[in-house]
Amino acid sequence: MSSLPFAADNPAAPQGTAGVATPAFSPLYQQIKGLILQSLQQGEWKPGEAIPSEMELAARFRVSQGTVRKAIDELAAENLVMRRQGKGTFVSTHAEQHVQYRFLKLLPDTGDARVEGPAQRRVIDCRRVRANADVARALALRSGDAVTQARRILSFAGVPTILEDIWLPGQAFKGLTAEQLANYQGPTYAMFELDFGVRMVRAEEKIRAVLPDEEQAQLLQITPVTPLLSVERIAYTYNDVPMELRRGLYRTDTHHYRNELS
Repeated sequence: MSSLPFAADNPAAPQGTAGVATPAFSPLYQQIKGLILQSLQQGEWKPGEAIPSEMELAARFRVSQGTVRKAIDELAAENLVMRRQGKGTFVSTHAEQHVQYRFLKLLPDTGDARVEGPAQRRVIDCRRVRANADVARALALRSGDAVTQARRILSFAGVPTILEDIWLPGQAFKGLTAEQLANYQGPTYAMFELDFGVRMVRAEEKIRAVLPDEEQAQLLQITPVTPLLSVERIAYTYNDVPMELRRGLYRTDTHHYRNELS
């Protein structure tokens, strides 16, 4: 992205000149935040990589360091970048443990999730299908568009604990296989970053208590009268573009759903 002069920091800048941005009706730091976000979305800086220093960004956009700092502060508050003392600012990645646990909400009743270790994954199905109206609406697609649909079971200590159905936009996740979902050793969202260049930056969830149907009960090795937690999640990449619909059924006899509010 080329340097863009802003009249707020450069009063002598001519207005309406081709290639020169005219200040919008938003604070200057918000405009800088938008430009940095645009670079993140375009993949100029990959997850885990350092972004330029505040001084470099200030020179690039022809604004003050204070303006850049305020923009980065907001991006950090939204978990899009991470500041590391003495090292700089880095693009957030799901490979980072503390980021992993922003999205993992099911925790063991006893002990620590890190001690329990990662879930064992069994992928039951992974195939390309046509999106029905419900899935298309959630992913901002058209009915009939191609999506990748996967079903998997996550087990802890050999006990099936989570049954998940996942839908992903077919174009963005073209080529995704059951083997990739089953064999990647890190978090699934980290694999999406590495293999498909898609970073999930936030999610919305709906939670309710349900009873399983016969097939779901069989897969989770429970009786049909066992209460489950149903969690429907839509995960978004930059600029609030939906990239995943996930519907999970959670056993809560040995685990609980934990959320921190601040």
